Amino acid sequence: MDARLLVDHIPSLRRYARALTGNAWAADDLVQDTLERACSKWRLWRVGSDLRAWLFTVMHNLFASQVRRRPPPHAVVPLDDVAPELLQGTDPGRDPGLGLDLQRCLMQLPEEQRAVLLLVTLEDLSYAEVAKVLGIPIGTVMSRLSRARHRLQELMDGAAAPSRPGLRRLK
Repeated sequence: MDARLLVDHIPSLRRYARALTGNAWAADDLVQDTLERACSKWRLWRVGSDLRAWLFTVMHNLFASQVRRRPPPHAVVPLDDVAPELLQGTDPGRDPGLGLDLQRCLMQLPEEQRAVLLLVTLEDLSYAEVAKVLGIPIGTVMSRLSRARHRLQELMDGAAAPSRPGLRRLK
C-alpha cells in the first residue's frame, strides 16, 4: 500500500476520531492506532475498493474494542465538581447545567447512535457506506440515525431528563 493513499484520509480520520472520543489526545491516539493497524493489515484491503470506508471500519472496530475494555463509570459527578474548562463553550448568560454544548451532547448519545450520526453528517457517507463500515443493515443505520437526531435535539434544547446509570434504551 502506498502511504500517500493513507495521508489523504488523515484529516477525515482525525475529525471522526475527535467526534467519537470527545478528546483531542484520545482522538490522536485512535488515529495513530488506526494508521498502524491499516499499515500492518494492508493485505486485507482490496485494491479498487473504497479505502476511506475501509479505514473508517478499522477505526470503528478499534474504538469499539477500546470502549469494551473501558471500565464502567463508578459515579456520577455533579456539575459543581466538573472542571471549569469542561464547561467552556456554553453560553455565559445561561446556567452551566443547562447550557450543554454540542460536543457534550454528542458524547451523551449511545456509541452506536453517535457513530452513525457522525459518519452520515460529519463524514458525508451514504447509508450504504455507513452500513458497510459498521457491519450493520441499512435499516439499522436509518433507525439509529433517526434516534440519534431526535435525542441530540432533546439534549441541545435542554429538555432531556438526566440519564440514569444502568438503564439502556433498546437499539
